[in-house]
Amino acid sequence: MEDPSQSKPPTFWQLLHSTLAAAFGVQSGKNRARDFTHGKPSHFIAMGIAFTLVFILVLYGLVQLALHLTAR
Repeated sequence: MEDPSQSKPPTFWQLLHSTLAAAFGVQSGKNRARDFTHGKPSHFIAMGIAFTLVFILVLYGLVQLALHLTAR
């Protein structure tokens, strides 16, 4: 019999964890199976786009900070 806690869709934090694991290229088989069985592709796409935008903005900010500190 299937565990009732596994029949719910992934929570926001589980989606975030899966997105970060995908970014680093590591994911447990259990989480991957949960994502493919109970997750909606649109949620993962939206989280991936949001993560990519935040990642780009952080990199941009770090470059701007480095340029500002070296221009003295």
